[in-house]
Amino acid sequence: MNQSNRRNFIKNASGASMALWLGLSLDGKAQVVSASQAVNFTPYILIEPGGAITIFNTKPEMGQGTFQSIPALIAEELEVSLSQITIKNTNGEKEFGFGQAAGGSESIRGSYNDLRKVGAAAKEMLVKAASTRWGVAADTCFAENGTVIHKATNKKFTYGELAAEAAKLITPKEPQLKNPKEFKIIGKNEKRPDILLKVAGKAEFGIDAEVPGMLYASVERGAVVGSVLKSFDDTATLKVPGVVKVVTTERLMGKYRATGIAVIATNYWAAVQGRKALKIIWDTKGNEKFNTADYEKKLRLLAKEQGLIDKNIGAVDSVVTDAVNTIEAFYETPMVAHHTMEPISCVAQVKGDELEIWTSTQVPIAVTGSDADSLHKEVGFKPENIKLHNKFIGGGFGRRLYTDYIIEAVNVAKQIDKPVKVIWTREDTTQFSPHRPMTFSQLKGGFSSNGALATFQHKVIGPSYFEAMADPYDKTKIDPIMVEGIGEQEYEIPNLKTSFVRADYHVPIAAWRSVTSSTVAFAHECFIDELAHKAKKDPLDFRLSLLTKPSDTKRVLQKLKEVTAWDTPMGKNKGRGIAVWKFFAGLCGQVVEVTYNETEKAIKINKVIAVIDLGEVVNPDTVKAQIEGGIVMALTAAIKPGITLEGGMIKQKNFNDSPVARINEIPLIEVHILAEGGTIKGVGEPGLPPFAPALVNAIFAASGKRIRKLPFDIDKI
Repeated sequence: MNQSNRRNFIKNASGASMALWLGLSLDGKAQVVSASQAVNFTPYILIEPGGAITIFNTKPEMGQGTFQSIPALIAEELEVSLSQITIKNTNGEKEFGFGQAAGGSESIRGSYNDLRKVGAAAKEMLVKAASTRWGVAADTCFAENGTVIHKATNKKFTYGELAAEAAKLITPKEPQLKNPKEFKIIGKNEKRPDILLKVAGKAEFGIDAEVPGMLYASVERGAVVGSVLKSFDDTATLKVPGVVKVVTTERLMGKYRATGIAVIATNYWAAVQGRKALKIIWDTKGNEKFNTADYEKKLRLLAKEQGLIDKNIGAVDSVVTDAVNTIEAFYETPMVAHHTMEPISCVAQVKGDELEIWTSTQVPIAVTGSDADSLHKEVGFKPENIKLHNKFIGGGFGRRLYTDYIIEAVNVAKQIDKPVKVIWTREDTTQFSPHRPMTFSQLKGGFSSNGALATFQHKVIGPSYFEAMADPYDKTKIDPIMVEGIGEQEYEIPNLKTSFVRADYHVPIAAWRSVTSSTVAFAHECFIDELAHKAKKDPLDFRLSLLTKPSDTKRVLQKLKEVTAWDTPMGKNKGRGIAVWKFFAGLCGQVVEVTYNETEKAIKINKVIAVIDLGEVVNPDTVKAQIEGGIVMALTAAIKPGITLEGGMIKQKNFNDSPVARINEIPLIEVHILAEGGTIKGVGEPGLPPFAPALVNAIFAASGKRIRKLPFDIDKI
């Protein structure tokens, strides 16, 4: 469709087979096209003549609830219940553009008003079509439960009966949205339709994909990170019953390329056994000398460097505070794995110049898109010749924002004339996936003679996300991802400086739920507690003293004070800790309550109380689940072993040596939602950053022991 008719209905010559499609153009404006004209634009709503309604979800479902929440925004304004619609996920159709991605807690906050307009525009056109047929004014009609009703006569038409007429109308540019007080779906605890599918085993995940005639492949990769393949002998492998072929395949993760040897077989067992029989010689390029302990020492030494300045507010360098009124601290966080429950897998099939893919990805449009960073550039197929079947995702957490595993599978499929399913073992997924990098923080604060906080400095030391993804990389420019949030907190500090010191790293890294906020919030909010202790003030009151103006952070803290009965004494060996964090994804504050066993030197986490500010909420039950999930991941990263390298290799292989928190370790979690209007914020990530600092601050309150390095042994404080 060209720009001139983007906002118009297009007539369907067949008439009787008319179905109404409505979506958003790439500039965010509503548009409608008929089913017969839907080739060039895949819309959000399909209304069939018989009345069946389909709403398309553009945000891949990975447990965060978009399969319900995205259609809910449309259905609310369209005046249909979720039980009246069929929901379908999109598969990277180019007409939806980069709306087909789930990451950055962006799904609702980036779609809330636009998708409501989609539903509202469709409703207005259907009402107009009905009023025209009846010969009455549109304002004498209303929509309800998929029908348009005439108030005076109670006459009714279903949406399906009105589709043909509606298709001839012009889409309203600014349809009237409902008053939130009239909401029937938004803001309510609606059941998620995907849950029933998953419980019944009917939901198809990427690893479930089956294609007729499909072969299986298992890929051997260099265990030492950065290894280069020198040679391999597949003589024994080809003797394994079921093995069909052995090929090399290349994987691209950011700027890093790695070669593997793929064993293709008629069944997965044969592929794995054949892989074990391979004899390979790798050139480790000296990377076998790399280990985590040495790298940590390097990061500590780099703290002496000034680094690149992010924020420099006031005159930090010229403010003089005496030693008595100045404190410094150094905080350390480890590499961690994404540990998605569904291991990585991808099915690919090449037929001439056409490529078909079955997998689960957070970024369908990166697979089918035509921009320079999309898959086509790497695998050599035209974007229009790439077809994706995107499945439910068994955990993303940022890992499936990358297409490295898809590229690897396609490169295998290009060498055989059948569809092939590449499956990563759990060990592969742990050892060869990119990880969240180590991030260290140096902090310094100073008080004036009257006791007011005068200066605050936060320097981040670690590898660069930008550098890991881009080649070449301009080292003279700061990586904004590495300093996210530290200069955006709403505390009113007159002199503030934030900076970043880049560290060389040859190990692929990737965004992990809440990205760098998952590390720097720990340092930042623990240090705020250290400053409060230095000032001999209550930690919560100290934070509020830095927030004299109205702000979202202030409201969250005040709510936490209320719901936790903060001023009530805890008793001996008990403590509360608080932390709050605002960043690109949203805003959440948490209080953790603990008990310290002096005899055993162990901590028991009794309760976590979270307050999240959303502006607006779609499904409160899903929000609570997301906060709970974020806290579980944060607890894992705080008290379970991280990812380390020895001899250049990832030491951890599976859940036995890189465990996640078990259900018996999870404390009671209480979630409070602020949805009082204002800026709409995200849900998926904000629940993670505040937990670790709140926990450590609580441990200090209960035991007097300050923890500045993660992970730590909660049973040996």
